[in-house]
This record gives sequence, C-alpha cells and structure tokens, in this order.
Amino acid sequence: MTIFRLCSLVLCLWGTWHVSLRAQYPLILSEKDRARVVNEVLEDRFDNLLPNLMRREGIDMWIIISREYNEDPVMRTMLPAEWLSARRRTVMVFFDPGLGKPLEKMAIARYDVGLLKAAWDLNVYPDQWEALVEIVKTRNPKRIGVNTSDYYGLADGLVHTEYELLMRQLPLAFRSRVVSAERLAIAWLETRSEKEMALYEQIARISHQIVQEGLSEAAIQPGVTTTEDLVWWYRQRVRELGIDTWFHPTVDVQRADPANFDHLRTFSKRSSSQVIQPGDLLHVDFGITYLRLNTDMQQHAYVLRPGETEVPESLRMAFKQGNRLQDILVSQFAAGKTGNQMLAEALAQAKQEGIQGSIYSHPIGFHGHAAGPAIGMWDNQNNVPGTGDYPLFPHTAFSIELNVSVFIPEWNKTIRIMLEEDGYFDGQHFRFLDGRQEEIYTVPRQR
Repeated sequence: MTIFRLCSLVLCLWGTWHVSLRAQYPLILSEKDRARVVNEVLEDRFDNLLPNLMRREGIDMWIIISREYNEDPVMRTMLPAEWLSARRRTVMVFFDPGLGKPLEKMAIARYDVGLLKAAWDLNVYPDQWEALVEIVKTRNPKRIGVNTSDYYGLADGLVHTEYELLMRQLPLAFRSRVVSAERLAIAWLETRSEKEMALYEQIARISHQIVQEGLSEAAIQPGVTTTEDLVWWYRQRVRELGIDTWFHPTVDVQRADPANFDHLRTFSKRSSSQVIQPGDLLHVDFGITYLRLNTDMQQHAYVLRPGETEVPESLRMAFKQGNRLQDILVSQFAAGKTGNQMLAEALAQAKQEGIQGSIYSHPIGFHGHAAGPAIGMWDNQNNVPGTGDYPLFPHTAFSIELNVSVFIPEWNKTIRIMLEEDGYFDGQHFRFLDGRQEEIYTVPRQR
C-alpha cells in the first residue's frame, strides 16, 4: 500500500469516526456558527443589558483599557468572536447619555472592535490618549468607572501602568470623577441574558453527557482503568469535540478498604492514581467552556460487584442527604441576601436536620469561579470577607457545590458525597439548568 493510499485510508476512517462522534453530541455547533452565536449574544448584551446595569450602578461612562495579551477579564468578554486577544492598546468607552437615548459604544483604536466603532481620527489626534480625552471632554460624564477592585480579581483588570497614564492624561476637573467600576464589572459578568439562558441549558446538557459517558463502560474497565486514565479520557473527549475545559478534571474513589482514606482528602492534596475496582464509589469533578459560558459539575458512579444489580442501600441513602443539602441551600436564595447570609441559614437548617455538610458554592458564567456572591469556601464555613458580603441579584447563575459526610456501616467508615450542579436564579426561583443527579450511576450502566 502506498503512503498516499495509507494516508487516504486514515483520513477516511478519522472522518467517519469524527462524524459519528459529532452525531453523539448534536448540540455542538461548527466553529463558524459558534462565532455567529457569540456575536449575536454580545450585541444583545450591549444593547439591552449594559445600559440598565450602568444606570443601576450610577456610572455614565465606563472606560476599559488593556494592552495585547494582558487583557482585562471584562474586556475579554466584550471582544468579538473573531478577536482572540486585544491589539496594541485597546480602549473601550461606553457612555450613557440618558434615558431614551442609545448607549454609545466606542473604541479608541485604529479600527472597529466588533460592535464598537473606532473613535480615533489619527489626522486630528495623532496620540491615542488625546483622542480619549477629547471623548471625555465632549461627553462630560458625571462618574467615570474604571476596573479596580479590592476583592474581585475579575473586576480589577486596569493595570497600574494604564491607570497612571489615564490619570496623568485626564484634565484635573475629570480626575475626581474617576471611581471604581467594581459593581458594574461584576454586574456585567454575573448577569445572564435571555439569549444566554437558552444556550446555557444546552451547554449544561453537553457537560452532563460527557460526564455520564465517562462514568460508564465506554471509558471504564474495572481492574484495568485507573483514575488518572479516566481524567485523561475526559481531557481527550473534550479536545475531540472541539470544545474546551477551564480546569483539569479530577477523578477519585472511595471504597470499603480501610487503607483507603480518600474521604479525608482535602482540596489542597488530591489523591494519587488508583485502579478502579468493583465496589468503588467514583467521584468526578468536570467542567467545559463553550460559547463563552462555563459549567462545573461533580457526580458519582458505583462500580457493581459480580452479582450486584444496584447501588447498596447505604450509599443510596447517603446520596439522598447530598440532594437534601442542595435543596436546603437553594431554598435560601432571595434577591438582596448576601452570600454569607445564605451560607449561615443553610448550614443552620442542615444542622437542625442532622446533616453534616459543608457548602462552598460560587457564581458561574463567563468564568468558572465567576464574579458575584461567594457562598462559603471549602476552607471557610463562616463569613467570607468581601465576596461573601456581596448581595444576590436576579438573572444570575450559580454552581451549587457542597458535600455531606455520612457513615457507611458495612464499610465502617465515613464517606463524603461531593455534589456540584449548575443552576439559575431568576429573581424569584432557583432551577438547575439541566436537572441534577438524583441517583448514583452504575458501571456497567443499568439498562
């Protein structure tokens, strides 16, 4: 067989396999269609979301400045799909002239930045800063927001050099009007539009499908497959589907073996690789990035022993406690409550019900660990300074992350049921984006 024919055969087989894989995941779009969707969503957010957020936070001009490869996290969410980074120094200006007038969206750049029209005439202002100052003077804003923040790295994207240059270039009369845009930046990052929520349910479904495929005989051969093998199976599957993951997945086991102390593991010390055996309780932590939105999920599967047809009753009951703690937490969601308030109330109710739990839930959206109210930390079950004091707003998404510790009599040990599912708070009610796991899966999968 010639090299040419061999290569042709390989390409043919790859193409057939690739089409088959895409058929398993029909919700995943082509790269071109993804760009179209991202830009449509961004235009909707600029036109229908941002003006209201600026008025809510009392900022009539928002200036975002970044240089290439050192982008402000907020700016990255505002770049068109065709831009993979900023260029040279990119300056974005948003000005709200008031009710009844459209938001002005400008780029002090040599060319348009997607929907932001270039507002720098090199023939008039050879210097970029002069062009920006002229925009400020002619609009005469009352409050100029820039991205600085003590508690939120995602809202602290204006680097020191750019801040110094901006303040040096602004006329003295405008320098006193410069304020932190922290709450506006958080609002932009955390608030989900209707268009995004229609997509987010599908993104959660894709993420669930990948998790569940990995927790099955499609990826696991008991006695052979290791937890590290399964981690890399997830990484490979994500790459094959042409999407991204925002963190390296983890897979660990809990089992009856008294030498297995994985239930005592901490988040700072992950388990070493182990061979997956019958009787193991598997735990996976996994998330994807798709259409600029992220998922974060933790689910469980039980590897059936020879002769077993279902998950042992004690493990099923332990899992129900995990679901109950989820219910307790989401029942605390109410607009205006802080993350610390929701944490304290949920833990108090769990204690009343005899549930030994730990809560460390977080916003999710443009980032995996996104901006918004932190509801506990894995190493802090009391007040979380700063981020825990931020209030809950409507139209925000959260990753409900927590665990319960439950004693398993036949194992003579305590295990942790570690759950994480993504959901949405509309201002009145909380719902999981694509449902939640309510029963432990089995390997092989029960038919």
